[in-house]
Amino acid sequence: MSPKDLKVPSLRHPEKAHRPDNTQPKKPDWIRVKAPVSEVYKQTRDIMREHKLVTVCEEAGCPNVGECWSQGHATMMIMGEVCTRACTFCNIATGKPPEPLDAFEPGRVADAVSKLGLNHVVITSVDRDDVEDGGAEHFAMTIRAIRRRSPDTTIEILTPDFLRCDPSVLEKVVEARPDVFNHNLETVPGLYPEVRPGARYFHSLRLLQRVKELDPAMFTKSGIMVGLGEDRQAVLQVMDDMRAADIDFLTIGQYLQPTPKHHRVDRFVTPEEFAAYGKAAYGKGFLMVSATPLTRSSYHAGDDFARLRAARLKKLGQG
Repeated sequence: MSPKDLKVPSLRHPEKAHRPDNTQPKKPDWIRVKAPVSEVYKQTRDIMREHKLVTVCEEAGCPNVGECWSQGHATMMIMGEVCTRACTFCNIATGKPPEPLDAFEPGRVADAVSKLGLNHVVITSVDRDDVEDGGAEHFAMTIRAIRRRSPDTTIEILTPDFLRCDPSVLEKVVEARPDVFNHNLETVPGLYPEVRPGARYFHSLRLLQRVKELDPAMFTKSGIMVGLGEDRQAVLQVMDDMRAADIDFLTIGQYLQPTPKHHRVDRFVTPEEFAAYGKAAYGKGFLMVSATPLTRSSYHAGDDFARLRAARLKKLGQG
């Protein structure tokens, strides 16, 4: 599959070709966002192109790309642009990755972080089930490269689940000492067979719990989408499961359907319902919660990280 092919919707998701079309409902006013127009947006885009980097902002069709790039923030997606999974909610291209991992990518990421002058960076990836350690060492190399080039930049990673790997590979990532370890549960367990058929809910929970066991001081984070067909009680149960795994930071955002072949939008959750979810989550003990229609894992991540640290200090009686 060539880079040109990846821009053709029917070739981005070959496993979805047989699926019937799902009508995409009209978005409510609270979902609509302005198109990017700023000079900083263009500079951010050009830096990504110059360093031959992929961003989840573009690949996943994030609605916040205009706002974030206009502030010089971009979430870099390492390990290529083809994912070996086939989640029905995701717009990232799926199939067999055409190339092995790029050993020079961590250095290019570090250079881009330095050039953008980022105080906080989010690094995510595709799933690479074709790689023995799922890309764990590649994540570690990227973290170390950023540390060398930009020692004052805080680093947040959003990792795959490493489901098909030896459990010890997680230690490689934790030992590289990211400031925030994020892995998204994405949805409630009852929807996994349809929404995340290649993943396992309790494996993902255990992954995050294991991070805390390896490094109790490391912040952990996870997120879900709503509007996929879940009910409120199921969302509240996910919150309880996350707290049992000692997860610090919860994000909840509205699912947006990328194409008619993707999982349908069950409904648009109102801002009032998001506020109620946020209140419930804080009541369950999360240090930080972001629950709005446009919330995504890396949306306002730098500002949220500052609040997350402050919340921990306050809890410890040091703030």
